Amino acid sequence: MKLVSVNTGVPREVIWHGRMVTTAIFKKSVKGRVILRRLNLEGDRQADLTVHGGEHKAVYCYALTHYDYWRKELPGRELPMGMFGENFTMDGIAAVRATGSLAEDIIHLGDQFSAGTAELVVTQPRLPCYKLGLRFGSDDMVRRFMVSGRTGFYFGVTREGEVGAGDEIKVIARDANAVPVSEIARLYAAKRYGDADVASVRRALRVAALPESWKAYFRERLEKVGTLES
Repeated sequence: MKLVSVNTGVPREVIWHGRMVTTAIFKKSVKGRVILRRLNLEGDRQADLTVHGGEHKAVYCYALTHYDYWRKELPGRELPMGMFGENFTMDGIAAVRATGSLAEDIIHLGDQFSAGTAELVVTQPRLPCYKLGLRFGSDDMVRRFMVSGRTGFYFGVTREGEVGAGDEIKVIARDANAVPVSEIARLYAAKRYGDADVASVRRALRVAALPESWKAYFRERLEKVGTLES
């Protein structure tokens, strides 16, 4: 895999539906090497630290192939790198090109990668807030984004280092529980769980990199399933 673009941005104030909103979703591609620290990239900030950023959301990654999809869905729309608020735009997942799968189907929670001199671990998919709609000027964009399955995913930083466009993203280790990013996103939104869903959730709960907030949510869902079964 290859890091095609490194994108950063800082909070700005924008008028949305008649009120002032502070957001850092406007990311731009940067040149040269960028220092990646435990919480974010140098030159990148988040507006609301209660839901964005932090050790489990240090880097947001999005696949370049998704841009082809969105160009068809949003004809005539300019889509520069970083348009979806991602820090890393990546390309070159062989299995994606061979099978037509999404990156989210191939990459698992807890998978570990290196990029430049940094090392990272996949922690969770992205669940977009209304600010994605702000970025595109459309409230419907959040729904379309989730329905598409092209959520992207977050990295936690396990070793700080420097990264830059053109770096190879190498697999260090694959998580033994093998829970795809797409599967955990689907399970989060699913209204009901079958037996296979319960098994998937239990595997996800064994992934060390999955944040405790996600685990608490899924434990609560499993408790409700147990109540219904009894």
